[in-house]
Amino acid sequence: MKNLLFVTSSLSGEDSKSERVARELIAALGQTRINERNLGDGSIPHLTGEYLGAIMTAPNNRTPRQHELARGGDTYIEDLEAADAIVIAAPMYNFAIPSTLKAWLDHVTRAGRTFRYTAEGRPEGLLKDKKVYVVASRGGVYTGDSPVKSLDFQEPYLRHMLGFIGLTDVSFVHVEGQKISSDAAEAGLNKARQVIAKIAPLAKAA
Repeated sequence: MKNLLFVTSSLSGEDSKSERVARELIAALGQTRINERNLGDGSIPHLTGEYLGAIMTAPNNRTPRQHELARGGDTYIEDLEAADAIVIAAPMYNFAIPSTLKAWLDHVTRAGRTFRYTAEGRPEGLLKDKKVYVVASRGGVYTGDSPVKSLDFQEPYLRHMLGFIGLTDVSFVHVEGQKISSDAAEAGLNKARQVIAKIAPLAKAA
């Protein structure tokens, strides 16, 4: 039985399309051991100078306050380390990702823990052999030959940051057209479900 980490980041609650489709994906994958992190509830703190000072201090030299601060970020990293697969529900906000999801990435991107620099000065991700699925919802359409494709800073940024920490096996499920019209929104949902129907059997066979 595989461990699955489910990260959600929408502010829309029950109306979230990214979370809705992500849960359909998880059901199709047949995962039963799920650790869920809801970043959209405001519980994840953004980075501060005090926090950076804590995680940049060697553990045996930290003050009690620094241990407390670093522990918060440690839990997010431990989530990833324990996971065999990760599902991220990511809505597009202003052509990019929610600030809370950015904060999560800031917490889990830690030198010596999730990445390191080689002797040649090249970065090497340390979280390897984990499958990632990103359900990316968008109000418009940014895939294919879309005239606004260049405005998509959601998928490229996520691919880069996930790859930086070693998560290079990433599949995207796009839920597009959600703010164009009711017909476009339904078409976007149906297309996403078609993608899920294709990737779920492959995942189960892996």
